[in-house]
Amino acid sequence: MTRKFAFFPGCVLDSAAREARMATEAVAARLGIELVEIPGWSCCGASHVQDIDPNAALAANARNLALAEQLGLDVLTACSTCALMLRTARQELLNGRKNDINKVLAQAGLEYKGTAEVSHILWLLADTAAEWGPQVKNPLRKVRVASFYGCHTVRPPQVMTHESHLDPHSMETVITACGAEPVLIPDRLKCCGFHAVFPAEPTAHRLTASAADDAKKGGADCLLTPCPLCQLQLDMYQPDARKTEGKGGDTPVLHLTQLVGLALGIDREKLGLSRHIVSTESLLAKC
Repeated sequence: MTRKFAFFPGCVLDSAAREARMATEAVAARLGIELVEIPGWSCCGASHVQDIDPNAALAANARNLALAEQLGLDVLTACSTCALMLRTARQELLNGRKNDINKVLAQAGLEYKGTAEVSHILWLLADTAAEWGPQVKNPLRKVRVASFYGCHTVRPPQVMTHESHLDPHSMETVITACGAEPVLIPDRLKCCGFHAVFPAEPTAHRLTASAADDAKKGGADCLLTPCPLCQLQLDMYQPDARKTEGKGGDTPVLHLTQLVGLALGIDREKLGLSRHIVSTESLLAKC
């Protein structure tokens, strides 16, 4: 499948969870998806900036969208929070804010026109599973995968409109296409705790430990998320959460594209699977 997108990596994918970017780019290259990184992109605000200055958050994301429009391409991201912020901005701009924000963008010689759609690589992979499924070289038949959508992949439903926010199935579609067995856990639609880890660390640890414990009880070999913020939280803080909460396990946490990359037979180092806090060795032994 040959497709071309303006790629918005976002801050976390570009730094702390760089393994997710490595895997996203490797999978895209294998599947013939051309990712053109948006030149000069800036942070989406990660759902915090708008609480302080909503106009600044809207202008920043209007700028990102305007830069993508200059490429003549729709936007694709591998981060659920980035997708939420960009789609929220697009909705606000098209619902009456475009002229006001364009006055701000004009200072940088930019104009938002409203031509670029914003999508998530999860949705692209789920919608085209029948196309790339035959390219699976290493079907993960022995692997059981617990999907973790988190908050921003499906909510708020008026912005994240791809599927039901109460009963989504895109992750399970991708897992099945990889040859693995989906495991539905009670926490699959809950928050990972990322946005609360500094102001409310005990609460964040409870959320993280609960998700890991769910996966363990369900017999899953790993947790899978389409969001690098969830991946970062569930992987990096899982050992601390396990200590403080006394439950959970050493559950590997993969970004969606890492699992797809394994199924496609991409080299494990190119997928960043050695960069995790919680070792992925137990999972890889079954792949």
